[in-house]
Amino acid sequence: MNLLIKKQDWGYSLMDANRIKKGLGRGLSSLIGETKIESKKNRLAINEIIPNKFQPRKNFDEENLNDLVNSIRERGIIQPIIVRKSEDQISKYEIIAGERRWLAAQKAGLHEVPVVITEADDLKSLEFAIVENVQRHDLNPLEEAQGYQRLINEFSYDQERVSKFIGKSRSHVANCLRILSLPEEVLKLVENKKLSSGHAKILVGLENANFVANKIIEKKLSVRQSENFVKIFKSKKSLLKKNKDPNIILLENSLIEKVGLNVAINNKKNNQGNISFEYKDLDQLNKIIEIVKKYY
Repeated sequence: MNLLIKKQDWGYSLMDANRIKKGLGRGLSSLIGETKIESKKNRLAINEIIPNKFQPRKNFDEENLNDLVNSIRERGIIQPIIVRKSEDQISKYEIIAGERRWLAAQKAGLHEVPVVITEADDLKSLEFAIVENVQRHDLNPLEEAQGYQRLINEFSYDQERVSKFIGKSRSHVANCLRILSLPEEVLKLVENKKLSSGHAKILVGLENANFVANKIIEKKLSVRQSENFVKIFKSKKSLLKKNKDPNIILLENSLIEKVGLNVAINNKKNNQGNISFEYKDLDQLNKIIEIVKKYY
């Protein structure tokens, strides 16, 4: 399928069409092939277009955006923006793929842009946005994970289906999703590119992830250095575990099996101490509260 049906409509040659199709990537072009394309209207005014409500990218690199602005001023927009009719705003078209080009076109002072108008439901719109960004490595690890999680939560995908759809291994998808278990403060550091995906993966599962994350940033540690830094905490924790009363460990394990959450019992020599339950979201907190209310 060629996106550019009539040379006189687009101002491009068949060679341009093939180049655009190739540039979209195999996943995107196959998605386009599954949708109905409207060929009568090939250009839209900038103000007729609105952003994709499913756009996984939250941050657009300013330097890269300015480079694209300069390129558009020199050569125009070579690759059209893919849009669908907006369900929320009459006479508007929602971007499916190409939001960065749309933003750059505005900064370049263009009044209209070339488009491909296609029929797509919400699932297809999200799939388009994820494929475009992942294939071009435009997403930070948090945005990528949130995109996958949205497919799972809102469209009943499982990890295997996400893996096949995106063309990456299941372990890659699973590792991406594990990042979402990090504390909110750490996720903000990943989102703001203060921590890389390599750093984030090291922090998953650490009780003191926020403290370690800030130490990594403060000391400007590489991923390898961070791994060694984290081993220190894990070895200390393991040592404490070895020195703990076996009866206390049995009680901890029994509680962990019952409630499905990490439990730590700190018992002093005078048999005073505390019990702590670790929860990662409000659902887990509500679970603890319901258990306490039910039995006490």
